[in-house]
Amino acid sequence: MEPRKDKSKVWFITGASRGFGREFAKAALDHGDRVAATARDTAALDDLVSEYGPAVLPIRLDVTDRAAAFEAVDKAVTTFGRLDVVVNNAGYGLFGAVEELDPDQLRAQFETNVIGTLHVTQAALPVMRAQGSGHLIPISSTGGIGAFPTLGGYNASKWALEALSDALSQEVAGTGITVTIVEPSGFATDWSGPSAVWSEPLPQYDAAREQMDEYHRTVTPGDPSAAGRALVEIVEAEHPPLRVLLGAGMVEFVRGLYESRLATWKEWEAVTEKAAG
Repeated sequence: MEPRKDKSKVWFITGASRGFGREFAKAALDHGDRVAATARDTAALDDLVSEYGPAVLPIRLDVTDRAAAFEAVDKAVTTFGRLDVVVNNAGYGLFGAVEELDPDQLRAQFETNVIGTLHVTQAALPVMRAQGSGHLIPISSTGGIGAFPTLGGYNASKWALEALSDALSQEVAGTGITVTIVEPSGFATDWSGPSAVWSEPLPQYDAAREQMDEYHRTVTPGDPSAAGRALVEIVEAEHPPLRVLLGAGMVEFVRGLYESRLATWKEWEAVTEKAAG
C-alpha cells in the first residue's frame, strides 16, 4: 500500500450520482481529499470530474453485482494507492404497508441496502486490514432506529444494516479499522423520488399513508450539503463515534423513542423474570 504522504484521504463512495452521495463526494473533494465515486451511470459524474479533475475517479457500479464491487474497490486502490474511507451510501426507499409488499420488492430492497453494502465492505476490509487503518461508514436512517407506517420494508433493511455494522465494529476492534453508522433524518434528497419503489396500495392503509404525508408536510428537510460537511468532520475526528445522528431534532426524537421502550420493558419486568423459570 502507498504510504500516507500527507493528511489527505482517499474515499470510496457508492451512489455518488445524486443526493447524499454527491454531497459527501463534494465535501471530501473540497476538503482536499480524493474520491472514487461510483454510480450505475457514470455520465452523472461528469460535472464532478470537470470541476475536480483527477481527484475524482468515476466508476460504474451496481452494488448488487458482487464481482463488480470487488473490481471497483480494486480499481480505486490501484489508482489512488490506498483506501481510507468507504461510504456505503447506495440505496433507495421502498414504500408500502407490510400487507402490500411484494416479496420480490422486499428482496430487491435487501439486495441493494444490505447485501450491496456487504459486497463493498468485504472488498474493502482486506485492503484496510493490510494498511492497519480505515473508516467504514454505512448510511442508515432515522428508519434504522425506529419504524414507521408504510415504510416497514425500508425500515427492515436499515435495521439489518445497523445490526450488521454494529457486529462488524466489534469484529474489527483493535485493527485500526473504525465503523460509524450514520443515521440521517429527512433531507432534501430524491429518496422518495425517481429511485423509490412503491407497492400496489390497498385502501385499508390510506389513513396510514395520509398520516405519513401529513408528517412530511410539517417537516422542513435538511440540507444535504451541510450533511456532507458534517461527515468530513466525523471522518477527521480523533475518535469517531459508532453511531451519529444527522438532522434537526434527532436527539430529542431518539431520546423519546428509547424512553418509551425502556418504560415498556420496565413495566413488564416481572414477566421477563418469570420467563427465566
